Amino acid sequence: MKVLFHHRTRGEHVEGVHIRGVVGALRELGHEVEVLSFPGADPEREPGAAAPQAPPRRGLLPRLVTRLPGVLFELAELAWNAVTWWRVAGRLRRARPDFIYERYALFLFATVWLARRRGVPVILEINDSAVVERVRPLYLKRLACRIERWTLANATGLVHISSRFKATLEAAHGALAPGVVSPNAVDGRFDPSRFDREALRTARGLAGRVVCGHVGVFAHWHGVAGFVRAMIDRLHEAPDLVLLLVGDGRELPAVREEVRGRGLQDRILLPGRVPHAQVPEWLACMDYGVLPDSNEYGSPMKLFEQMAMGVAVVAPDYDPVAEVIREGVTGWLFPRGDLAACVDRVLALAGRDEERRRVGAAAQAYITAERQWRNNALQLLSLLPEGGRSG
Repeated sequence: MKVLFHHRTRGEHVEGVHIRGVVGALRELGHEVEVLSFPGADPEREPGAAAPQAPPRRGLLPRLVTRLPGVLFELAELAWNAVTWWRVAGRLRRARPDFIYERYALFLFATVWLARRRGVPVILEINDSAVVERVRPLYLKRLACRIERWTLANATGLVHISSRFKATLEAAHGALAPGVVSPNAVDGRFDPSRFDREALRTARGLAGRVVCGHVGVFAHWHGVAGFVRAMIDRLHEAPDLVLLLVGDGRELPAVREEVRGRGLQDRILLPGRVPHAQVPEWLACMDYGVLPDSNEYGSPMKLFEQMAMGVAVVAPDYDPVAEVIREGVTGWLFPRGDLAACVDRVLALAGRDEERRRVGAAAQAYITAERQWRNNALQLLSLLPEGGRSG
């Protein structure tokens, strides 16, 4: 089948990983996929050429738009429907796809409206909503909700990232288009057999140590800064334990300064941001992982990548996380918001080598069997009227 994949993101961060994953899986199944991106964006080209610490360069248009005050920014999002109509309509005239797959964005309705008029199935991937808590305040919330309700009801099908997110949308909007729950996934690069674990650990000064790791953004909703502060005074309880925290963000400079001030640079390693292509080799160095915090509806990409590498994770018991982790089987859960319980579990596991290996192996087996991008592609194809056709 011919597929038009439309999105309104830059594809520079985790959204790019998701786009590449779904596109690659559809192509592996034999389908022809054209990606229609935000002008100037190229999410199919995986970042990595720039220095690890260097932020991606942005064009003039996205820089201007993101600096607009709240209401003006949202009006710009609404106005983007005109651009979307022009671009998508042009693709439909030149080469009619068998279906459209779109990463849903607030205020965006033009694709669904066009698809309905042209009789083309359209499937929406739902990663955001006007009805959930947001980092950036939503000023035109009533309008956003009205547009969202119409859009989600008139699509051919919906792909939700978690059961909790699906239930939240149904409670807020009522009847929606048919949907599937499809959490994040990984590709074949996340396979521990591809890496020389001991050589990588030796190169990074981790030989003979117990390594608890995390890969992600140092932002308040991930709770990494608070976790580090809570661990600093208790690291002496696990002398062989090293924290390997990979990523950057607003909170990283303060965390670095605190670690340096306490003289713990050899116990808490902060290598900064690395290209996504290098993430598996950093995960290969870890004995287990930690996710200090998440949110009520999200599907953390880092969770799947760590588990795929045989790195079981200590994580909060939010519903989307508990959909993936079985306590003591494929990972370990602690009560959400209970940082002390998180720290206690991390410290206890530092001395349980056999348990870490057993649970890590079960986590890897689960991801290999059920959470590859191919699984996601097959799920979204099942939403088509024909149930999906082979390519």
